[in-house]
Amino acid sequence: MQRFFIILILVVLVLGGCGYMTGKKNYNQMVVLQEQVESQWGQVQNVYQRRADLIPNIVETAKGYAEFEQETLAGVAEARAKVGQITITKEVLEDPALMKKWGEAQNELGQTLSRLLSVSEQYPDLKANENFQALITELEGSENRISVERKRYNDISRDYNTHIKQFPTNIFANFFGFDEVAYFEAAAGSEQAPKVSFD
Repeated sequence: MQRFFIILILVVLVLGGCGYMTGKKNYNQMVVLQEQVESQWGQVQNVYQRRADLIPNIVETAKGYAEFEQETLAGVAEARAKVGQITITKEVLEDPALMKKWGEAQNELGQTLSRLLSVSEQYPDLKANENFQALITELEGSENRISVERKRYNDISRDYNTHIKQFPTNIFANFFGFDEVAYFEAAAGSEQAPKVSFD
């Protein structure tokens, strides 16, 4: 009987040690993945900020052409202001509704910029302006970077979310408060190609 208790104690100690090592490994992996998500989120914010910083220069250059449509310029300025009103914190990553609201504001800004570029086609002097062309080239580069960084963010978020949902990691994730993060989603209606008209 005494031998049985010794074996039972050894089994409990071995299982406890394995559980501890598994828990420690899972916890550390969750921390690493969470840091990668937050780091990539910072990069996403960085490229959006680059775009936002270009906008005043584009608007000022277009304003130099007195006949340029003021309504379009006002729309760009208003959309940029809306983006600036949304405070981005770590909580946004864990709240799909806040992520959606932030994404909608960014999409609205993108749409007003597209309108600005479309209208600028009607002004050959503005189109020929070297400063304007340089700013548009930078803006196009920013839009490409945004697309790349959003994809990277979604990829890293998928890895993190998958990891914290797997057994037995999900037990440790719930215990230590590792929550699922939200993904970037396509804007409503983006599955349809935009209509281009040169009336």
